[in-house]
Amino acid sequence: MVVLRIRNSHKRKYAFICLSIFGFIMYRYLGTPVGGRRLSRKLGLHANNSQFTLAGEPFRILGGSVHYFRVPSAYWRDRLMKAKACGINTITTYVPWSLHQPERDVFNFQTQLDLESYISLAAELGLWVILRPGPYISAELDLGGLPSWLLQDENMRLRTTYPGFTDAVNVFFDKLIPKIVPLQFKKGGPIIAVQLDDSYGSYAKDNRYMAFIKEALTSRGVGEMLLTSDLSNGLKAGGVNGAIRTMKLWKLRTKDMQELNSVQPNSPAMVTDIWSGMADAWGDLHHVLAPEDMVSTVREILRRGMSINLYMFHGGTSFGFMSGALGIPSYKAIVPSYDYDAPLSEAGEYTPKYLLLRDLFSRYNSDESVPDMPALRYREAYEPAIMYNHLSLWDALSFTEEPFKSATPVNMENLPVNNKNGQSQGYTLYETTITSGGLLKSGDNVRDRALVFVDRRYIGFFKRNTLEMAVPDGEGKRTLSLLVENCGRVHRGKDLDKQRKGLVGDVLLNRMPLRDFTIYSLDMKPSFIDSLYRAPWKARPEVPLYPAFLMGALFAYGYPSDTFVKLPGWGRGVVFINGLNLGRYWSSGPQQALYLPGPFLNSGMNQIIAFEEQEADYKIQLEETHDLGMTADIK
Repeated sequence: MVVLRIRNSHKRKYAFICLSIFGFIMYRYLGTPVGGRRLSRKLGLHANNSQFTLAGEPFRILGGSVHYFRVPSAYWRDRLMKAKACGINTITTYVPWSLHQPERDVFNFQTQLDLESYISLAAELGLWVILRPGPYISAELDLGGLPSWLLQDENMRLRTTYPGFTDAVNVFFDKLIPKIVPLQFKKGGPIIAVQLDDSYGSYAKDNRYMAFIKEALTSRGVGEMLLTSDLSNGLKAGGVNGAIRTMKLWKLRTKDMQELNSVQPNSPAMVTDIWSGMADAWGDLHHVLAPEDMVSTVREILRRGMSINLYMFHGGTSFGFMSGALGIPSYKAIVPSYDYDAPLSEAGEYTPKYLLLRDLFSRYNSDESVPDMPALRYREAYEPAIMYNHLSLWDALSFTEEPFKSATPVNMENLPVNNKNGQSQGYTLYETTITSGGLLKSGDNVRDRALVFVDRRYIGFFKRNTLEMAVPDGEGKRTLSLLVENCGRVHRGKDLDKQRKGLVGDVLLNRMPLRDFTIYSLDMKPSFIDSLYRAPWKARPEVPLYPAFLMGALFAYGYPSDTFVKLPGWGRGVVFINGLNLGRYWSSGPQQALYLPGPFLNSGMNQIIAFEEQEADYKIQLEETHDLGMTADIK
């Protein structure tokens, strides 16, 4: 009995010690936020004369942008852990309206677009969140993240209080905002601030617009600090009472600080976008910003006591047709890679910028040590995919939606497809009958490129600065086809209202407008690619006919790893893996490889389909190294 009591006593002491340790761990890691101390949730982020406070305590935002919609959801944790290991305490993300509401009556907040899960994961990892719900977000997205169906209204005035726009914003916010309200700081969540729109001061058209956005958010329950973000020359026009003005910049200039202080005196300063690089455009070089140049600017910002957000910390990938275009000084479509020369590369690898910033940020994380850097993921070079099977574009037309007949050209957005929401992306084929050859003029009404065929034989192409071509003579009636590609809508500027695609006006043959079109929508959604399984594929001929779909197989044994798709000998087109659109490729560069994340692959056989416009090799390479092209320094 004595021995039993002693043993039971030891068990009770041991159990008490274990429970105490467990309780301490739960308190330390689940009961406390960033900084290691329990905070009151009554007072959120607040701006005093010289500094921000959070729950009444001094707080400096060390932020980094990571867009959930540009990172495979399976990798969210990896990327956020790497952000925390760099010394970042706050994650910033935009919310893309166009992806969450692709049609008027269709909303998507699932899997890759599960915003609530992403924000909750940030909280689990001890990171705060600054949310940028738009409705316009820029971000090098097609139409700046606005849905293209807005352009069905010929009088549409985007980013104004035009009723057609505000009504649509209200419908979207009615779905979005209730999802984020419970995730605010004062309600126990990680969201400490919310940004209104983006860079409105640079393109302001309506002095009531920002007040409308503010009311649209606050009336639905947004109660955390509100921010605006602009270049220094747009700080005044882009601001609104009740929101803290913040800046975007590459380098910190005296005149930028003077402008901010004059517009917003006696307030803490923040740079919401210190750019780590920039997006690349087709036909350009890959732009890089020297690590020392970026870090010296960050160091000076922190030395002045300012808060900061790195844009981007991790850029990720604009999969599919997500990318927009540049409009100034001339139109240039943006590549799928959103590497952005960021501290964490497109594939989640550490860079010299990351290491320098980690060292710098560690000096500003006095309340807790910076975690160890997570291990890198394995990359693999797979055997090339041999593209044995061939399907002509013309043989694939029967798998599109029912073609539409129209006397005059109809732009993509106004086609009666996708439940009458129009076509947002991809290609549109316009066919009509001609009885003679002659001079064909586009009248600059092709948006953005068009391959031209007579009786399915290629005769040339239109683009923005190629406005005419000769149509060869022939006998009797012939079919003239224009395969028009939407290369991406401009993502910022004063001309967002004019970003309709396809044929946006008449095309003239011998000065007479073409009429009586049959129009096929080729938006290349997953449902269309999946339907091609039933198509009459044939063995690849010795001299293939283009445009065409080519199909092969990629074999991944065991647990699939990241790899990079390379297409030497191919021209221009789109790659699909297991029905998922990886994005465009183009031999003109700069980007020469497409990032293929391991989670997109199955263990075993994977289907790979490429839509090629004009020429193709017989195989696709799968290598372990990226190739973003020749570089050019950002000055």
